[in-house]
Amino acid sequence: MQKYLIVGLGNPGLEYESTRHNVGFEILDYLGIKFDVDFNLHKHGLLGSFKLKGREIFLLKPNTFMNASGKSVRYHLNLINNKLTNLLVVADDLHLPFGVIKCRRKGSDGGHNGHKDIIQALNSSHYARLKFGIGNQFKTGMQSNYVLDNWSDNENQDLTNLFMKSSNLITTFCLMGIDETMKQFN
Repeated sequence: MQKYLIVGLGNPGLEYESTRHNVGFEILDYLGIKFDVDFNLHKHGLLGSFKLKGREIFLLKPNTFMNASGKSVRYHLNLINNKLTNLLVVADDLHLPFGVIKCRRKGSDGGHNGHKDIIQALNSSHYARLKFGIGNQFKTGMQSNYVLDNWSDNENQDLTNLFMKSSNLITTFCLMGIDETMKQFN
């Protein structure tokens, strides 16, 4: 049975719920509801899984905080004996307008500290990413405040549809691979 590790990036704690930077957690929560997944506390994160057409899909929400996500990703990749080609990391992206969702086969950290730490921990940038556009509507020097702020009322109206689209992207990645996923969703 093929195994996939889907990692949603975010920060643990109530004060970070519903913030732009925690969109990875929110998308995994959406998937968890859709596939009736129970998340359980494991070393370095909350982990759940479900089966889909002969594949076992693990959902990970690291509890190491965004800037130390690599430790959790590396630990869980080793735990389930998975390969980098079956890893997908879901994170916010300031470089994309709100509502734009893209899938990439690999890439740089793009200024994202979660990806930076994962690349360092894995010694590789060759893993797939779901990039969830959050826009960059902030004044110079206010990036941290912006990503750690709650979604606006207008953004909240669109989130359910965007989470559904993200969920479909993730299941397509697990069932059909990165090439077909990029063809369908980019």
